[in-house]
Amino acid sequence: MTAGTALQSAHEDFAALLEESFLQHEITEGSVVKGRVVAIEKDVAVIDIGAKTEGRVALKEFQGPGRDGELNVGDEVEVYVDRIENALGEAVISRDKARREESWVKLEKAFEANERVTGTIFNQVKGGYTVDLDGAVAFLPRSQVDIRPVRDVTPLLGTPQPFQILKMDRRRGNIVVSRRTVLEESRAEQRSELVANLEEGQVIDGVVKNITEYGAFVDLGGIDGLLHVTDMAWRRVNHPSEVVTIGQTVKVKIIKINHETHRISLGIKQLLADPWEGIAARYPVDAKLKGRVTNITDYGAFVELEPGIEGLIHVSEMSWTKKNVHPGKIVSTSQEVEVQILEVDPVKRRISLGLKQTLQNPWDGFAEKHPVGSEVEGEVKNKTEFGLFIGLEGDVDGMVHLSDLDWNRPGEQVIEEYKKGDIVRAQVLDVDVEKERISLGVKQLGGDPYAEAGEIKKGQVVTCEVIEVKDSGVEVKIADTDMQTFIRRAELARDRGDQRPERFATGEKFDARVVQFDRKARRVQVSIKALEVAEEKEAMAQFGSADSGASLGDILGAAFNKKRSDEE
Repeated sequence: MTAGTALQSAHEDFAALLEESFLQHEITEGSVVKGRVVAIEKDVAVIDIGAKTEGRVALKEFQGPGRDGELNVGDEVEVYVDRIENALGEAVISRDKARREESWVKLEKAFEANERVTGTIFNQVKGGYTVDLDGAVAFLPRSQVDIRPVRDVTPLLGTPQPFQILKMDRRRGNIVVSRRTVLEESRAEQRSELVANLEEGQVIDGVVKNITEYGAFVDLGGIDGLLHVTDMAWRRVNHPSEVVTIGQTVKVKIIKINHETHRISLGIKQLLADPWEGIAARYPVDAKLKGRVTNITDYGAFVELEPGIEGLIHVSEMSWTKKNVHPGKIVSTSQEVEVQILEVDPVKRRISLGLKQTLQNPWDGFAEKHPVGSEVEGEVKNKTEFGLFIGLEGDVDGMVHLSDLDWNRPGEQVIEEYKKGDIVRAQVLDVDVEKERISLGVKQLGGDPYAEAGEIKKGQVVTCEVIEVKDSGVEVKIADTDMQTFIRRAELARDRGDQRPERFATGEKFDARVVQFDRKARRVQVSIKALEVAEEKEAMAQFGSADSGASLGDILGAAFNKKRSDEE
């Protein structure tokens, strides 16, 4: 082999080796490669990535929370290749993008395995904060910062801490994380451990952490228990602040533990003696005593008899006369009242009280002061279809039935003469204390005309005075009595032509014959026709006979003349 041939062969071998070298270290855009720091110039690092040219990376990309910012010549680093060569003939590379790519791979594995990741909150944005997850930037919603709302997040900035990945979208470059989830899991673990060391019935010290309308939350050393307002004292507690204050250390008894929800119910009153023990002996039925009104409802009022013992005065037991009045118009809160024990139920822890029982029954008082037959006076309170209601002494009402308004006229007619506010005198007819009813009568004040009437018999001739003339007959009053009756048109005369009511005038008097008198049924009927027929029969008997030959006119004329001479 000649020298020329050997030289040519050597050049060919070197070219092959160089090509092989380029193939083995082929660099593509968008990949992460290893490079070596060959120089540091002011604020940039010159890095050889094995390509034809070198790349430059700002030194700040090597700095940041949780990173070692010192960089030296000869250090090997990973960078991301944006472009192999730019217009200046340099490679465009980035340390941040390399770290971000590396982080995404790790974060995706952690997300799939539901593992926590470590990050650092470094900035505040709309709706939350940004978190550096070793190069990858994640969003932390404000609601996911802590279990309770955090006003100032400054103490958390720049401090590495665990997060839970809630959502990842590599195509959009979105990562959403939560710090709250991590805290809740840690808290749940701690609660489980603490709850496991507690037992129902155990007495423990706690610190009042928060007060609400319905109770107080007590810190039992890392776990909260609820002290309900009804378990603070045996007496009625209107608001928890009456018993406890925030920061106060209290001794409580564990009433109930729910191991699934980790809810703990606490009580203070359970550490004190139960005032309901032996309650029936201390408060016998019918006993009268004093108490203080603690609460008023639509259905009654609660009265405290002693600390921890309350009884209820039902609205129906508050007043003898005020039936449809709100309890607040009879008693007031904090008022001291005298009550009577009506019923005691130790099992249901209920005591029924009566307020009206300590006062005189107004119907009893009325009956004593106004016996049957006595006269009373009162104001018309109401008119109904069956009578009048009269307001009487003692705030009670009496009723005048329609039938007791007038002896002669129908009650439906007489009641129209009365109106609300009229002062009416009446007679007490009956008092029923048990049914709380008082019966009154107006007509009884004038006496019963039928009872006072003399010996009126059927067939007797009486004098009548016309009170009113109607188309159907005449309303009359029997002389010397208060009895009234109605004479129908057919009874006004024997002859049909004379049966005309218009023949009579108001105030006119005439005689009529009694055809019916029933004192018990309170009924009397009189008839002019019956009187004329009777007089005709009498005249026929005295002055004529079938064979006398005298006419009826002669007979009646003679009878009339005799009657007139007798009257003269």
